Amino acid sequence: MQKQIKIVVYHAKQCDPKKCSALKLKRLGLIRIVYQIKFLPRRAIILNPLSEIAFSPADKERIEKFGLVALDFSWEHAEKALLKNVKGTSRCLPYLIAGNPVNFGKPTKLSTVEALAAALHIAGFKSEAEQLLSVFKWGHTFLEINHNRLEGYANAKDSKDVVKLQKHFMEI
Repeated sequence: MQKQIKIVVYHAKQCDPKKCSALKLKRLGLIRIVYQIKFLPRRAIILNPLSEIAFSPADKERIEKFGLVALDFSWEHAEKALLKNVKGTSRCLPYLIAGNPVNFGKPTKLSTVEALAAALHIAGFKSEAEQLLSVFKWGHTFLEINHNRLEGYANAKDSKDVVKLQKHFMEI
């Protein structure tokens, strides 16, 4: 039997609680939320857009052992210093298109659930990714519009391969 993946979200309370995908996932018991950076699990993979290393299937083992973390706050108000102080193994997600109603069709403007699902899918946890997205009416849209990208990234060997693929997908 497969061990459940530990998914934690740092929540900065900067979004509309009615539209917040992380809060909905928490209400359904699918993730844990923390309100202070210091409570993030040590050694987990942290999805951080300022990371210089792309997320790849090579991160799977660390996710299995230590978990996956997303940072949920308004990127317009993001404190770059705060992000740099996040301790852990930071990774940025590769080029993907938002499927959520707020940022539909915009590159890289993913909701928290989309970011988590993308990482899970790329790391080979496709059913877990689908489970998170299934609680949103629009969840399937994210997987549909990013199908080729997600599959390509999931078949990459490492971060360098993901970056090469990302360049290809950005040119299309």
